[in-house]
Amino acid sequence: MVMRWEAFLHQVKERGDYETTREAERAARTVLALLGAHLVGEVRAELAARLPEDLALVLLNPLQAREPLSPERFVRATAAWIEGATEQTATWDVSAVLSVAADAAGDELTRRILLQLPAGYDLLFGHPHPV
Repeated sequence: MVMRWEAFLHQVKERGDYETTREAERAARTVLALLGAHLVGEVRAELAARLPEDLALVLLNPLQAREPLSPERFVRATAAWIEGATEQTATWDVSAVLSVAADAAGDELTRRILLQLPAGYDLLFGHPHPV
């Protein structure tokens, strides 16, 4: 089932403790653009199918990555793309967005997503144990 735009951003806003929906949207677009470069094939397509259309397009047209980023480098890359962000605030941004994406994906798809990512992303998705 596709998560609606308003519902996705509301949850990101709540989990990220953002003051505005615009801040939540900025985080969602940045994090999903970076995530899209790390997922391939059916897994990326299935996640996109469960996201609001605008965010699905971001995931499917990712920022380029030369190699899979460790969770720490993913956070640093997020900080570099969000004006005024620090690694600490970017960790919050990444976790807020990825935990909502995991909810949209469901446990089985989240498990397959985590299999495509370097070790340690489970914490960023809010799934500290393998799903």
